[in-house]
Amino acid sequence: MKPRTPLLAALALAAALTPPLARPAQLMSAPVAVATPQDSAALVARLSALDARPGLTNDYSFRISSQHPGVVGQKITRAQHTYKGLRVFGSESVVVTNAAGEILSVAASDRRPGLAPQATTPSGITPPLPADLTPRLNSDDAIRAAVQAIAPAGTHRWPPGAELLIYPLMKSARTAAAANKPEDQLNALDLEEVVDRYALAWLVQLRMAQDGRLVYYDVVIDARDGSLIAKWPALQTVTGIGNSQYNGQVPISTSATASGFQMLDSTRGSGGKFGGMAITNANHSSPNNPDPGNVYTNSGNTWGDGKQYSGGSTTDANGQTAAVNALWGLMNTYDTNKNVLGWQSLDGNNTATYIAAHVGSAYDNAFYDDSCKCMYIGDGNSFYSLGAIDVIGHEMSHGVTASTADLIYAGESGGLNESNSDIGGEMVEAYARAGGTGNSVPASGNDWMMGKEISKSGQPLRWMYKPSKDGSSPDAWSANLKNLDVHYSSGPNNRMFYFLAQGSSADPASDYHSPYLTRAPAAMSGIGTDKAYRIWFKALTTKFTSSTNYADARNKVLQAAQELYGASSKEAIAVQRAYAAINVGADIDEAGDGGGGGGGGGQATERVVNGGFEDGATGWSGSTYVIGTHSAQPAYEGTRYAWLGGNGRRSSETLTQRVDIPAAATSAQLSFALHIDTAETSNTVYDTLTVSLRAAGGAALATLATYTNLTPAAGYQLRSFDLLPFKGQSVTLSFAMREDRSKQTSFVLDKVSLLTK
Repeated sequence: MKPRTPLLAALALAAALTPPLARPAQLMSAPVAVATPQDSAALVARLSALDARPGLTNDYSFRISSQHPGVVGQKITRAQHTYKGLRVFGSESVVVTNAAGEILSVAASDRRPGLAPQATTPSGITPPLPADLTPRLNSDDAIRAAVQAIAPAGTHRWPPGAELLIYPLMKSARTAAAANKPEDQLNALDLEEVVDRYALAWLVQLRMAQDGRLVYYDVVIDARDGSLIAKWPALQTVTGIGNSQYNGQVPISTSATASGFQMLDSTRGSGGKFGGMAITNANHSSPNNPDPGNVYTNSGNTWGDGKQYSGGSTTDANGQTAAVNALWGLMNTYDTNKNVLGWQSLDGNNTATYIAAHVGSAYDNAFYDDSCKCMYIGDGNSFYSLGAIDVIGHEMSHGVTASTADLIYAGESGGLNESNSDIGGEMVEAYARAGGTGNSVPASGNDWMMGKEISKSGQPLRWMYKPSKDGSSPDAWSANLKNLDVHYSSGPNNRMFYFLAQGSSADPASDYHSPYLTRAPAAMSGIGTDKAYRIWFKALTTKFTSSTNYADARNKVLQAAQELYGASSKEAIAVQRAYAAINVGADIDEAGDGGGGGGGGGQATERVVNGGFEDGATGWSGSTYVIGTHSAQPAYEGTRYAWLGGNGRRSSETLTQRVDIPAAATSAQLSFALHIDTAETSNTVYDTLTVSLRAAGGAALATLATYTNLTPAAGYQLRSFDLLPFKGQSVTLSFAMREDRSKQTSFVLDKVSLLTK
């Protein structure tokens, strides 16, 4: 290996030497600035360049839909896919960029006409692309059709909206490997969602009330004939759960007024309706059209009597108890995500929200309303008051989902939406009951049951460790899962999370046993609640799309574990085992290496030869002399790596490898570990590493990323890219480094992997 300019800082070297399991927890960034139109246009241009492929015309583009913080120094942008200017429903990319605006990774669900995997008719003809994109119904017609189908006698709480879009009607298709598998032996990875046909449609959002209840639905209306294509509920609710009357005296953060105090916490969140986190008195406002009312006030700063609401005044000590419950729950929800993850409020941008107590009379419900980004709580009738700590954590977690992945509230994605809220509720409960302080989720304090405290029978609404105990929720994935109510289809993922955190039992008679765990040991090991939550939250906020299903969730949660703890870490292995325990992917041995970060017991195939460089130049072409080892730089794994750059003079070095992506692939994930160190001090790009794909003839297919001297980092960072759009092609993977005439920049590459399924 040629001489190198030593890496600069001892601090950076010490950080790089830190093994994967000792890496500090990654916190989410502070609130991000709203992108300017110029910033959005620049990102769309970079995405379009990245997405360049045969058959892609100017008909295809992107539309920036939302932005939120990633880990420190990163931003997450969600870009909807468009075709001829119309959004393709459920088709989008999740883009991670650094402080310089460079793309670090892209996760996608691609359902665009002509590009997405499509089903075929018996004649072998693929579904036709939408030809005429002119609707025969206008938006008012579509709204009338939706109202007629959902709530003909209802009234609008919020003005209805209608968006013209291309709606892919999906169907499940077996993979080639599962073509002859018996139905009862199917695993979630044996099926893939494919486009059956496309429809020009109106997506109508109805936020109505009828017969004393809220009727919130998203409705898809055919733009040609006005027929109903699909509908799903948009009100995200939970029934029952206790409140802080079960937690004794609790500290609450209020603010002073001229005449006393109010339940306005100005230390948590900013802006919003009240300028801070607030609890309001709905004062029995009808659930048909609830009015949040005014912020709770009191002459003194002692609130409530700790007893179940008796039905009298909503402002005396007994009436204040529901508000105490709500504020304590809201504070702890905020603190859990802020102190543990660095995530501020529901949207990550620290926008304040509020909870309205005493909705209705003896109202047996609590719900999150994304129209106001707030929560309403009833006093209960069959249940006790619905302001319990895990219910508030549950409902507020719907707000996090709405601000990030925005999982469609139907089918498997709807089950994952509900499961995320159950997970959030349990994490908040654990954090609050351990004192509500610290930077980790405690290992105990929650009961892994939703609704136990408020249930007058003592029976919870859901058991996370054994969902089937409620009589309706399955313990594992099956092809019928997408047909269940989302509160039941959440069950398998709840169980997955419990196993990931706490482990399982080898005893077949135990509630904590899974018959799908067939490898050693029979009782899988958990990684602890704190790590499990970090992995899950990272996957939700930086990788999930609105249409993510169980199979996709498994792959993306695994990627999150690999990025946080290492490609072959015990945490990554535990994710594979936890999903295998619910029939999503195959089981593996804990003593194994995790299948190179995604093997899944034979479910994935590694396409890169010698990606860890342990066999020297084997499999690689170009400047292979950069492969080796050096005392100034540790490897990410093993002992060798590729050190591109670090010369401190004008130079260029390139490593390439030809890889094949099968036409039948349902997943193709490229990943690599990269450490960047530089001696450059100017805020100018001098040295670059370009990662790209080239066709068999040498023509450029796509530039995946360009890294520069402006993006150094202490230690390795895992980068990942979705290469499924290039399936059926033999491509050359290229890492090309260019240095200018002075001051070195080192691009140290290791653990290159392309896993296909």
